[in-house]
Amino acid sequence: MAAHLTVKQLKLENGETLAYREAGNGNNILLLVHGNMSSGVHFLPIAERLPPGFKAYIIDLRGFGDSTYNNRIDTIKELSDDLSAFVNKLAVENFTIIGWSAGGSVCLQFSADYPDRVKKIVLIDSVGHSGCPLFKKDEQGKVLMGQVYKDRAEMAEDPEVAPCLQAIENKNFQTMSILWDRAIYSHRKPLPEDNKLYINATLKQRNLVDIYWALALFNISDKHNGYTEGTNLINKIKAPVLSLWGEKDSIISEAAAKGTVEALGEKGELIVLKDSGHSPLIDCPDVLMKKIADFR
Repeated sequence: MAAHLTVKQLKLENGETLAYREAGNGNNILLLVHGNMSSGVHFLPIAERLPPGFKAYIIDLRGFGDSTYNNRIDTIKELSDDLSAFVNKLAVENFTIIGWSAGGSVCLQFSADYPDRVKKIVLIDSVGHSGCPLFKKDEQGKVLMGQVYKDRAEMAEDPEVAPCLQAIENKNFQTMSILWDRAIYSHRKPLPEDNKLYINATLKQRNLVDIYWALALFNISDKHNGYTEGTNLINKIKAPVLSLWGEKDSIISEAAAKGTVEALGEKGELIVLKDSGHSPLIDCPDVLMKKIADFR
């Protein structure tokens, strides 16, 4: 593992400080954006597989990992604006933006907000362009389609959210590890020492319910998602998009991945990763890095 990478700090004008790591050296610049219940640490399998000529900036988003959470977020756009401030301050240009899971929504928002600043976009088992609306469930846990939570306090009681929130609040390593094994590492497991690094990074999160709420409100499609009307901002995206989706993913549906690519038209391409679940970073890191490197 490339866990030895130095954690750097960059203070933004909005009062937040983003933690980040750098790996590699070259003109092919990658901006790596992690998902929910994770941090930049989870991208270390990519960092240690960078081909010659590639450089990666691996960010901890606001409220995750070693970054600050001084101001509560309500929308994914606020995280997109953080990224804008980050690349501005470091004068990072002509880059490929890569988002895993919920990080994909940040990348899509950024690429719609700042279409001329992104060279390429890679989505890894990404939240779709219509967001991730979390609907209520009955006593048996069955989803009640169309029945939305009125606020984030009510959403915090959702049977999907509550155990994760409790594990983070109690810094319960064992419970969080079990949750990851069931939902994320359903195919392959990381080495025990790597798993310790990942789970401890997950337990640093301070904005879990805010992220679930923001993902429900995120919607750059042309349709209502149950929580909010679509902005159709996906049409603002100019860069080519490669969407990589694990065929065993139990978090993001194939329909969500396909829907985003179809909305992108000729700019989008979907590749299904065989024998991979929600974390190709663990299931097939060599294949994942090759797909990213070969994307033109």
